[in-house]
Amino acid sequence: MVSVTVVPAGKTPSVARGLPYTVELPGKQVQDTTVRDIKVALAKRFPKFYPARQKITLKDHRDTLQDEVRLVDAGVTDGSEVSVKDLGRQISWKTVFLVEYGGPLVIHPLVYHFPKLFWGGPVYHSTLQRFVYALVMMHFTKRELETLFVHRFSHDTMPLTNIFKNSAHYHILSGLALALSIYSPSFGATSPYIRGTIRDDPTFIWACTTVWIFAEVSNLITHINLRKLRPAGTRKRAIPYGYGFSLVSFPNYFFESVAWFTIAVMTGSIAAWIFLVVAVGQMYIWAAKKHRAYKKEFGSAYPKGRKAMFPFIA
Repeated sequence: MVSVTVVPAGKTPSVARGLPYTVELPGKQVQDTTVRDIKVALAKRFPKFYPARQKITLKDHRDTLQDEVRLVDAGVTDGSEVSVKDLGRQISWKTVFLVEYGGPLVIHPLVYHFPKLFWGGPVYHSTLQRFVYALVMMHFTKRELETLFVHRFSHDTMPLTNIFKNSAHYHILSGLALALSIYSPSFGATSPYIRGTIRDDPTFIWACTTVWIFAEVSNLITHINLRKLRPAGTRKRAIPYGYGFSLVSFPNYFFESVAWFTIAVMTGSIAAWIFLVVAVGQMYIWAAKKHRAYKKEFGSAYPKGRKAMFPFIA
């Protein structure tokens, strides 16, 4: 039998007032006991303190012990102590993604199809508006389908409060702000901003659409390649190779940036440019952080010529 005492890291969680608590696992040995086993046993004692809320660390350490880590590999012996921190209420990454991308799929049709609610009368949609509406809807439908059938997440959950912060980015910037800008009378068929300009030229519109399609398809291919790196039910990490990865570590971010850059160029909308800057800035922060993690984890085996997100630049 394995016996491990779990003590609170700091303040005792309200959902586990009985801590410290000694977890006993009959029939188990340290060699075949994982952190996940400790979490499950703790959740049986404190039902509201479910495994996803728990962050297990070695005592007086900050680094998280992942669920699949064996106690013996972490240096935990029979009778040892580990610390636990309450991460708060959790929500699955998949749910967050579905809510994030679902917002624009509701907002854009409302603004596009019911202009009277927003401008007091009809808007005679220009070719540009019709194309951009289709592209935006296809983009977020693609993201929803990828969430359901392609993505494999390295973490199962995130704090519940994050859904509001993450959703605001999409619901406000690429949802409400973009829709109110692009589907307004200023971009309508009779607007001087559109009529007789390059934004009324089918060649320009189709050229931009072609670039957008290339970027979206390329983004999908890289997502599929990333899926293949992680077997279902694991957190396995490997060096990505294949389409797009020869020059950058995160071509999925690069291609998404190209797609939104195309929307900004097509429309010239200030809202589109603001969303582009914010989105690209955030994706680059993620890419740079993950790029450093790749290089740290794989060392000399990681391709030296790769940049984080932008080929030959950064």
